[in-house]
Order: sequence, then C-alpha cells, then structure tokens
Amino acid sequence: MSGGDIAGLIAAGVFAVLVALLAIPVWKLGKVFDELRQAIRSVSDGTTPLIDEVTNTVSTTHQQLKNVDGITSHVSDASANISALSSLVAATLGSPLIKVAAFSYGVRSALASRRKPAPRRRSR
Repeated sequence: MSGGDIAGLIAAGVFAVLVALLAIPVWKLGKVFDELRQAIRSVSDGTTPLIDEVTNTVSTTHQQLKNVDGITSHVSDASANISALSSLVAATLGSPLIKVAAFSYGVRSALASRRKPAPRRRSR
C-alpha cells in the first residue's frame, strides 16, 4: 500500500463518518416532517366540520336578516300611515280646536275681569 492508498482510505473513513454524522439530523428532520404532516392532516380534519357549521350559521343569519328587513319595512309603512293620520287629524280638528280654545279663554277673561275691579294705575 502506498501513501496515496492510505490517504484515500483515511479520506473514505472520514467521509463515512461525516455521512453518518449528517444522516442523524436528516433522519430527525424526516421525523419532524412526519409530525408536521400529521398535524396538518388533523387540522384539516377538524376544520372541515367547522367550515360546514359556519356555512349553516351564515345561512341562518342571512334568513333572519331577511325577516328583520321585512319587519322594518312594515314598521316604516305603519309609521308613515300614522304620520299621515296625525296630519289629517291636525288639519281637520286643529283649527276648530284652536278657535274654541281662544273663545273659551276670551270668555274666561271677560268673566274674570267682571268679577274683579280693574287695578288702578298709580300716577307719578
């Protein structure tokens, strides 16, 4: 054996040790990837039912919002009708009631002034 052969054997041994040392982290990295794959699979399996439930909830909420929209439109129509009715009552009865109130105030004032003598003014 020559010196080159011995150097080649030493280099091959060092290379084998280096490969063995590098194989351990690669093997551990493979285990990490396996665990990561399992975690992703479990998250995916758990997420699918949640997405179905969220879809059902959103659908139900949308239906309820349609119902509320119908109710608010009916309330809006009713309030417009009440406003029109109150305007009609005010226009129909408002002016005569004001005249009756003014007349009754005038009669009360006249009767009150008849009962009491008018206050005298002081001269300066």
